[in-house]
Amino acid sequence: MPQDTYSHGHHRSVVSAHATRTAEDSAAYLLPHLSAGMRMLDVGCGPGSITVDLAAQVAPGQVTGLDRSEEVLAQARQLAAERGADNTEFTPGNVYDLEFADDTFDVVHAHQVLQHLTDPVAALHEMRRVTRPGGIVAVRDADFRAMSWFPLVPELDEWMETYQRIARGNRAEPDAGRRLVSWALEAGFTEVEASSSNWLYASEERRRWHAGTWSQRVLHSAFADQALDLGLSQEDLQRIADGWLRWGEAQDGWFLMPSGELLARA
Repeated sequence: MPQDTYSHGHHRSVVSAHATRTAEDSAAYLLPHLSAGMRMLDVGCGPGSITVDLAAQVAPGQVTGLDRSEEVLAQARQLAAERGADNTEFTPGNVYDLEFADDTFDVVHAHQVLQHLTDPVAALHEMRRVTRPGGIVAVRDADFRAMSWFPLVPELDEWMETYQRIARGNRAEPDAGRRLVSWALEAGFTEVEASSSNWLYASEERRRWHAGTWSQRVLHSAFADQALDLGLSQEDLQRIADGWLRWGEAQDGWFLMPSGELLARA
């Protein structure tokens, strides 16, 4: 079974950013295909903010959130309790070896997961196995090389090159968005529908939030540990973090983060 390294890690700067995601801003392409009573699996659910939103869409259908980190699963369970999402459950698991019978779910969803895997085709094949005939496998992944920003802060170029080195050193694919169709076809899907959507950080509030989040991740998350292993110094990381903050203060600042999306019929 492949042994994957999660390039971002689970530092609070990472998990707190993930906890702001919603089904509306991260799974809008899937929402029109959901209906009450569906049974869903959310692979790589993290702190559960998208999972709980999806659960509201399919209630009284059951939604299972799956992640390999017990720490983030605890946060997901707490959020579900706070939101009264009684039709959710959260369990540890491995996407390459899902502990569910064939044809269990109407929808299997994974948000920003495949980009971190050493064998995304095997993962899609396993997700397909547990999806009932006619059901949907839905995936959305960023495309890092397709990201763009202004002003052209040199430290953000350095950040991008460092992240690419980290992810590829982990045998992962940071430009996953453009490869989703290819991976799905290789996994045996024959009916696929591709789309794309963006996160945009251009308002003052969103720009400063994004810059602040990444400045912390550069200094304290698994990004920092792996960058140091690549030969960067703490001074280098501080310079990149400062560059993020400088970009965040630019009144004309713009950061576009595109993701590829795919609906694949089992």
